[in-house]
Amino acid sequence: MAIDDHDETGDSNGQPPSREHNLDDERETDGDITFVESDECPPELSAQFHLNVAAYEQAPWTTQAQLLEEAGVDLPSPESMDDRQLTAKLSEVIEALARLRVFLSQTDHLSDRQLYDLLWRDVLREAIKDMPLNESPAWYLDMLGSGSEEDIHLHLKHYADEDERRHWLASFPGDSIPDREEPPYDRDRHLPKSTDGDWGKADDEQMLN
Repeated sequence: MAIDDHDETGDSNGQPPSREHNLDDERETDGDITFVESDECPPELSAQFHLNVAAYEQAPWTTQAQLLEEAGVDLPSPESMDDRQLTAKLSEVIEALARLRVFLSQTDHLSDRQLYDLLWRDVLREAIKDMPLNESPAWYLDMLGSGSEEDIHLHLKHYADEDERRHWLASFPGDSIPDREEPPYDRDRHLPKSTDGDWGKADDEQMLN
């Protein structure tokens, strides 16, 4: 699992956030991860940081799909379910992910079927480190975090506020920016959050469209 919480709304440069957030000071190059520590870090935090880094490096690889299956959550293919079955399964998956300290963001442009399909075929199959589970760390899985032109376009269209849109235009004056539109679904505000006292369980009927 991940080692730290992250803001879900993007970085200070107005960039859409990456799909999976973990350590604030993690850098990845050619498959090797280097952790950059601040010189102002207190000794007790530094010691814990190095313990976390060692645990991360030594942890085996897995996937969110494997962790869900180990937790007893079946993941049938999207094609095998009608819309009602799929919505119920998506709710089950989202709740199970929250119990694993995994939280979704930027999903309001996707229908239930589109979101489940993206999770089933792609996001839940990505390799991650199998870290010990506790109440502090969390993964954020951003459905627009690939960095592709399409994801950036959808982020600016549906999720970016006016300050971020202005910053984007100032940073990339040659880029066109889409008109702001409300996303077609209202799911994100009902999704589990890492700050919820019960690990982010949300009411199923409110969460899904």
